[in-house]
Amino acid sequence: MTASFDFSGKRVFVFGGTSGINLGIARCFARAGADVSVASRSQDKVDAAVAELEGMGSKALGYALDVRHEDAVEAALAAHAEAAGNIDVLVSGAAGNFPALANDMSPHGFKAVVDIDLLGSFHVLRYAYPHLKKPGASVINISAPQAFVAMPMQSHVCAAKAGVDMLTRTLALEWGAAGVRVNSIAPGPIADTEGMRRLAPTESIQARYTKTVPLQRFGTVDEIGHAAMFLSSDAAVYISGAVLPVDGGWSVAGAGAAALAMTELAQSSGRG
Repeated sequence: MTASFDFSGKRVFVFGGTSGINLGIARCFARAGADVSVASRSQDKVDAAVAELEGMGSKALGYALDVRHEDAVEAALAAHAEAAGNIDVLVSGAAGNFPALANDMSPHGFKAVVDIDLLGSFHVLRYAYPHLKKPGASVINISAPQAFVAMPMQSHVCAAKAGVDMLTRTLALEWGAAGVRVNSIAPGPIADTEGMRRLAPTESIQARYTKTVPLQRFGTVDEIGHAAMFLSSDAAVYISGAVLPVDGGWSVAGAGAAALAMTELAQSSGRG
């Protein structure tokens, strides 16, 4: 199913937009007529994403950087402004994750996820702000149900994404007067993504996850892209500071459903 949106003449910048959910978002905006820029750590992935988006008719740009390094983020955004002008839609989606019990996790591992997800999001938002179209820009942070649903083996992600959602709400307050809207999308179990390959590596765990989703299926990357386009469209001009779960109702089941699936993962890996 294709959602009908028109972003012709708009410039969209997707951080983390070279794989998974974020590349899916970039593709959706490109199909809707936007010129899409992407950034991620891998130059090869950046080049591949740019080539694909150009093949869809987008005037695509790409930047290889690590969101943990503020100087690199600031420089890329300045270069992008010089090349393409102001940003209509900013998507901050860079993220890291690995399943680990808190007692087995090193402080370095915990810090790595917080630095990518939370500090990286701050870098992107802080240095993109001067280059956002004002008024009229839409900012979307890619969060996760771990922000509000506690999950075993996800203490680092729970902490980081909860911070991202509070950053979303705070910036919605601070940037609202300039006409910039800031929202979060919290994707649930999404098929064919690296995150689900890590969290549900076996058919048994995938089946357990599916049973915990009220709609009885995994979502698709396009469905997250459609939500991002909705939040950035004229239909959502009075929505700011929201955290939108796009998860088939999965988060409604809460910690119990998450614990069942993650406990099986811990047991299958010898950690539980």
